[in-house]
Amino acid sequence: MPGCVLVTGGAGFIGSHIVDFLIESGRDVRLLDCLHPAAHRGHPAYLNPAAEAMIGDVSDPETLAAALDGVDAVCHQAAMVGLGTDFTETPDYVRANDLGTARLLAELAARRFRGPLVLASSMVVYGEGGYRCPRHGPVRPAARARADLEAGRFEPPCPHCGEPLEPCSVPEEAPLDPRSVYAATKLQQEHLCGLFAREQEGIRFTALRYHNVYGPRMPRDTPYAGVASIFRSAIAAGRSPAVFEDGGQLRDFVHVSDVARANVIALDSDAGAAGAFNIASGKPRSVRTMADLLVQEAGPGAPAPRVTGEFRLGDVRHVFADASRAEAQLGFTAAVDLEAGMREFATADLRQ
Repeated sequence: MPGCVLVTGGAGFIGSHIVDFLIESGRDVRLLDCLHPAAHRGHPAYLNPAAEAMIGDVSDPETLAAALDGVDAVCHQAAMVGLGTDFTETPDYVRANDLGTARLLAELAARRFRGPLVLASSMVVYGEGGYRCPRHGPVRPAARARADLEAGRFEPPCPHCGEPLEPCSVPEEAPLDPRSVYAATKLQQEHLCGLFAREQEGIRFTALRYHNVYGPRMPRDTPYAGVASIFRSAIAAGRSPAVFEDGGQLRDFVHVSDVARANVIALDSDAGAAGAFNIASGKPRSVRTMADLLVQEAGPGAPAPRVTGEFRLGDVRHVFADASRAEAQLGFTAAVDLEAGMREFATADLRQ
């Protein structure tokens, strides 16, 4: 069991829950967070007072040197999130995610770090999820064309015959095909950490590919907000949640408490925890279903979801997890189903 654990991004939505779980399990915890103004308005009131909090940037060598003093395990959550659809933001994503990770790994190498390293990765590294054509078997559809999306043709066709495809769960060994700036930087983080682990004897590196995480402390009304938070904010303001495309996009919604628990399991596990793992419920649900559940739990008078037909070019149609590897090798299964999670989330505190 690790002693002092550093959680980068430990003041954030997921990171703060990881800090709580680690402290509950008896660990000494230090968190490092830059409190980026796009995600925070000052010092969050929910931060666990039992953790040592450091405010600083993970890409700053002096900050890292102080943050890593006495640390023997690292849980790397710090990242700039979102689709990154405006290409002018690319340097910001690369600096925060890739340069920040490179600086962290360089400092760990200089210290001859030999503890576990857990990285927050994402389902976005897959691009589109898995698909099967009745005639051609498993296939990889091309990125959806703007003309098709504008015409309301949201389902990707078979690249060989053009026929409709059946969406399938995506395992960890699926081809990696990032389709946004954010996705590209997350995949690079995995590559950098993987190289570090191969170069440095004794390192156990685990990449946790989060699927659609939701729960208390999600940021509201910012580029960092996930779809569940955007819907929740709309309902609270008396607006109908705007469901893009036709609402049939399949995702795997996983509660933040399950994600935090998965991180603690990965930090504590033996060599079987090395590699990449989908962290998900294993139960695909449509975006429209999630919106309907949230409205239902919000109570009488909550505005019904509105299907808009709008789209974002960087979005993929379906991506949901094969969660069997995490169960078999980590001993992790999600405990919170979507109905119970939405019941809590309908009234949970969100972060300003």
